[in-house]
Formats: sequence, C-alpha cells, structure tokens
Amino acid sequence: MTIHFIGAGPGAPDLITLRARDLIARCPVCLYAGSIIPQEILAHTAADAVRLNTAGMTLDAIIDAMQKAHERGQDVARLHSGDLAIYSAVAEQLRRLRVLGIPYQLTPGVPAFSAAAAVLGLELTLPEVAQTLVLTRTQGRASAMPPGETLEAYAATGATLAIHLSLHAIGEVLKRLSPFYGGDCPVAIVFRATHPDEQILRGRLHDIAAQVDSIPEKRSALILVGRALGESGFRDSALYDLRHQRLFRAD
Repeated sequence: MTIHFIGAGPGAPDLITLRARDLIARCPVCLYAGSIIPQEILAHTAADAVRLNTAGMTLDAIIDAMQKAHERGQDVARLHSGDLAIYSAVAEQLRRLRVLGIPYQLTPGVPAFSAAAAVLGLELTLPEVAQTLVLTRTQGRASAMPPGETLEAYAATGATLAIHLSLHAIGEVLKRLSPFYGGDCPVAIVFRATHPDEQILRGRLHDIAAQVDSIPEKRSALILVGRALGESGFRDSALYDLRHQRLFRAD
C-alpha cells in the first residue's frame, strides 16, 4: 500500500503525465484539492473510488484518511495542483507519514511557471540575457520569508523572476524591483494558466499595475519579470551553431 502524491498540473486536464493518469485510475482512494483540481482529472478515477475533497479538511483529517486507507491496504492518489516541488504543502504530509511508517511516492507535474511561459510563448532563459530563473514569493499572512530571501537580493542578479502568490502586493513588488531592472523592464502576469478563464497581462514595471484590477482573483496569478520576456536581439545559442563542436553532431 502506498500514498501516491501526484502533481496534477497547472489546470488543463490533459496536462498531466501518463504515470499520473494511470495512478489515479488504479487507486481506490483519491484525495484532491477541490478548489483547484479540475473535475475532468477526477474522471480518471475508478467508478467505485472513494473521492475526498481536502479543500475544507485540516492536516490532521487528511492524514487520518490516509492512515485509514493504509489500514485497509488501499493505495491513495493524493492530488496537488502544479508540481509537488514548490509551494505544495506536501512536506508536512510526508513528515507525518514517515512518523507513522506509511510508504509514499511522489509523481511530478507541470509547474505553474512552466505553463505560464508556454502560454506566453516565451523561453525564460536567453543566451547572455538571463541564464537563471528564480522561483520566489513575497511574505504572506500565513508564512514569513526567511532572512536573506528578498526580492532585492534576487533582482540584483538580473535573473528572470517568477513571483508566486504575490499579486495582492503588486505595488510593493514593482517598487522594490524597479531600482534594479529599470521601469522599462518587461513584466507579464498570468492568471490561471491553461484554465478556460486564463488571463494574460503584459507591460513594463512602470505601467503594469494599471491593468491588475482586471484580474478577478489575485491568489491564482504568477508575476514574471526580466529582460528575457521582451528581448529579441539575443544571440543564438551554441546548441545548433555549426561552428560549435558537439559530441553528437557528425563532422
């Protein structure tokens, strides 16, 4: 018996892995975050599967449901949106399961920043423009940022920033980034990437704030900042350059 933590992707129901689909289909118990997991993904569950919406459940109640399934010898599909590696609240569940001696496995999913880049039609790293992508957030009511993990510290590098869970503080974000990137630096805000109600805003650090009121719900938006979002004069990479010697290219 295993608890399968599954990244269910950013929103579009076909943006899950084959492994995720098959695990969902074979597990007799499915725990899912009903506020963000599309119903179409639940269609992969067996007709007689037990489906538990965790949106209104506490951590204790979620672990209790897993433990009871474990005692019955039933595998569990535990669905989280996006990918499990960041901002998924998976770690606290894994810690409880380790104490209880309940086995688990993790299946990755398509993360929000990747989906946002796709719908924008962009690569977030460009030769000699930006070779680093920083995934971060601003401080919220529920969780403080560790010392040293500041927007200013990351902005000083010139890296592309993917700022999660921060649209409610857009004014502060823009104010803190502008001294490093300049007011003309490209910005994109993607709301619910790949969902039917997806919304995209494009602008610059000095003017993007005027568009934010058009986004109906601030929690499900990602802010992308950096020169890579608007640069067209970058040089070609060496990957396909005829002059660049590569192991797999015939002379």
